[in-house]
Amino acid sequence: MIVMSNRIRAFTVALSATLAAVALTASAADAAAKIQRYVSPGGIEAWFVQDATVPVIAMEYSFDGGSSQDPADKTGVGNLVASMLNEGAGELDSKTYQDRLDRRAISLSWSAARDHFRGSLRTLKENGDEAFGLLKLALTAPRFENEPLERERAQVISGLRRETTNPNSLAGRRFFETLFGNHPYGRNSSGTLESVPTITPADLKQYAGRVFARDTLKVSVVGDIEPDALGKLLDMTFGTLPAKGDLVLIPKIEAAKPPQRSLIALDVPQTVVMFGGPGIHRDDPDFMAAFVANHILGGGSFSSRLYREIREKRGLAYSVYEQLLWMKQSAIFTGATATRADRANETVDTITTEARRMADEGPTQQELDDAKSYLKGSQMLALDTNSKIASALLLFQLDKLGIDYIEKRNALVDAVTLEDVKRVSRRLWGNGLLTVIVGRSA
Repeated sequence: MIVMSNRIRAFTVALSATLAAVALTASAADAAAKIQRYVSPGGIEAWFVQDATVPVIAMEYSFDGGSSQDPADKTGVGNLVASMLNEGAGELDSKTYQDRLDRRAISLSWSAARDHFRGSLRTLKENGDEAFGLLKLALTAPRFENEPLERERAQVISGLRRETTNPNSLAGRRFFETLFGNHPYGRNSSGTLESVPTITPADLKQYAGRVFARDTLKVSVVGDIEPDALGKLLDMTFGTLPAKGDLVLIPKIEAAKPPQRSLIALDVPQTVVMFGGPGIHRDDPDFMAAFVANHILGGGSFSSRLYREIREKRGLAYSVYEQLLWMKQSAIFTGATATRADRANETVDTITTEARRMADEGPTQQELDDAKSYLKGSQMLALDTNSKIASALLLFQLDKLGIDYIEKRNALVDAVTLEDVKRVSRRLWGNGLLTVIVGRSA
């Protein structure tokens, strides 16, 4: 995400002065009870939690599109749009626009994920009108001028050059290229050293014109604002956007099937190992069982099988993780670790063995019970601020989970049986792993 660090610092100072000893937010349980589907007079829908605990407004929103809408020969357009939206809009040049944000401690940020272009707004209640007004300008009248574009382009190119010697970046790029080939999901969202220099202001304007539209807009708002006031701000901010976007259809794709292994030779102190394979879609009936199974194998931090085998028993690496990733047109699981070059083969073999054991035997009942207990308790701890609640509500909308998902999620976890987890473990890990190794030795 493109984070405006000076603005966040200013926001923190202003917020601390205002709040004193007041608690930061209501509990997640209280928030769940307050979630409402609000529709503005102009027809803009938002999931909304009105919370006057602190005088802060947090908004998350997204449009369909993301980096998958980059032209094949100009990857990185969406990423540059995200970098440029605060670099002047309407009659305000870059410096004036950013001064307005700084003066009111307003935080605006954007990012281009694979399927969605996302934005965030954070503001004190008293500055709400100006914050939403500046956001409207960014979305409807971005300037995309040459001077700030060249500055942002230089930063992106510098980052891409660093990635050519960064083992984690190299592993990630090779991993997604292997899984998805020439499909948009296989491309680097930041672009390439060849594509980024060719991107023009016209490319940025064309992208914004195709992607920023009301038909795919999703909004979540949490904070100290009355519904009527929110409705006016939503209509003012989003109401003049085009009714429909002009998106390129992205085809469905099945990730490449394992087992496969790829080596990138690089003289670095530690060898990076990235592994994964085809996953399970978010709307698949087996998804929650897969979520629990993944937690047991590699998603449970200090309690996972991979952590115990890789770090505690063998001392091969400091950390190892695995997670499920799902997109609109595909789904995968992925994990990573880093180890000494002379122990890379042992590390890969251990990960492969544990994945195979999980596929063949599944977990124990105790592992399942422990995973359920953790996953049910962790949800509330993950929703302890307005910003986190707003982010979660947006994700629930994008995943079409229903406005009552927070309330029903623990029941879904409880409903997972040992047989469910064994069955889904065979689906996920029964064919082995696709592995990318970057370092001095395989």
